[in-house]
Amino acid sequence: MSEMFDPARWRPAPFLPEKETRDGSLIFVVAVLCFLACLTAMGVLAANRAAAGWTGQLNGEATVIVRPKGGETPDAAAARAAEALAGTPGVTEARALEPAKAYDLIRPWLGDVSDLEDLPVPRLVAVTLDGRHPANAKQLNAALQSQNVDATVDDHSVWIKDIQRAGGLVRWLGVMVFLLIAAAAAAVVAFATRAGLAARRDVVEVLHLAGAEDGFIARLFLTRFARIAGLAGLIGAGAAAALGAGLRIAGGGEGLTPALPLAWSDLAAVLPCPLLAALVAAVAAQVTAMALIRDMQ
Repeated sequence: MSEMFDPARWRPAPFLPEKETRDGSLIFVVAVLCFLACLTAMGVLAANRAAAGWTGQLNGEATVIVRPKGGETPDAAAARAAEALAGTPGVTEARALEPAKAYDLIRPWLGDVSDLEDLPVPRLVAVTLDGRHPANAKQLNAALQSQNVDATVDDHSVWIKDIQRAGGLVRWLGVMVFLLIAAAAAAVVAFATRAGLAARRDVVEVLHLAGAEDGFIARLFLTRFARIAGLAGLIGAGAAAALGAGLRIAGGGEGLTPALPLAWSDLAAVLPCPLLAALVAAVAAQVTAMALIRDMQ
């Protein structure tokens, strides 16, 4: 017997081996999920920046539609409106737009009309508002009425509300996608934990007989899958950051597209990914392992 068993050469085997053949597949799946989560986070940041930029531009401008009265020419009415608005507190500049610009705005709706100049097209006045203390639509209307100008003020409030609503929808969609990805990652880790416990059911029973507590056994799975998920999160975050950097470089100063500007600072959104992946995996492994261990007793 002494020749068959040498205590000097004996080493205790770990309850969970350092590497398994399934680890590669698990790392790949979690890395892909983390990659998608990071892209979602960067997309939400870029969408928020775009919405804020559009809202800022609309908040700083207003458009006045001027209609001539009596024998007044449209150009003269627009000039009077611009003069009345220019002296209004909260207005930086007010200028009457050339008739050609007004024609360009309505031509897409009417088609190629050769005698467009003969139509009673209202004149437009572009108003630039003070960034610190902008005038509101009520003040602009009061200034126009004081000069007996027939006009309608468009302060772009409808467009601003639409943009804000769209920005809020994008944020909520991003949160929902992130939660779905986190749930998918937790389900994958829970499945791996269930498979690992099922393969070692006999060992778990022996550990129980030896006096091992349920929490001790569950922590073995928690540590293992948290480490695996953290590595996968690092890989997924790195791939997402590399893709974001490539899109930023390819897009030039405004990112890939002015409609969805991606800034260098958005790449920092991938930094919490490995930690969050490890945390989700740890919670999923702990909860699953504890439930299964209790069922084995």
